[in-house]
Amino acid sequence: MLHRHFIYRLTAAILLASCSLLVFAVGPVVIDVRTSEEYAQRHINDALNLPYDTISVRIAVAVPDKNTPIVLYCRSGRRAETALHVLKGMGYSKVENYGGLDEAQQRLGAR
Repeated sequence: MLHRHFIYRLTAAILLASCSLLVFAVGPVVIDVRTSEEYAQRHINDALNLPYDTISVRIAVAVPDKNTPIVLYCRSGRRAETALHVLKGMGYSKVENYGGLDEAQQRLGAR
């Protein structure tokens, strides 16, 4: 009987953890590709800071699933476009350039 109770509790915990992951996976991963200094001044809430010139070596840890939707932004959209081509070349399939910080913030809504 104790064994069955343990299995039910373990199953419930696993299901709860799975549902929590689904909640986080609903929106895209937002990545600010500007420098850490620019990011510190102002950025979109919950955005990761992966500067465009290091994104190729840091992306696998931050976003291991190459089918995860990713939104990139910078100051004007130029560095985000460079990062987009790098990520596409690495096999990331759902990457979008949202341009500059203000444009990205507007497109993502209030964050």
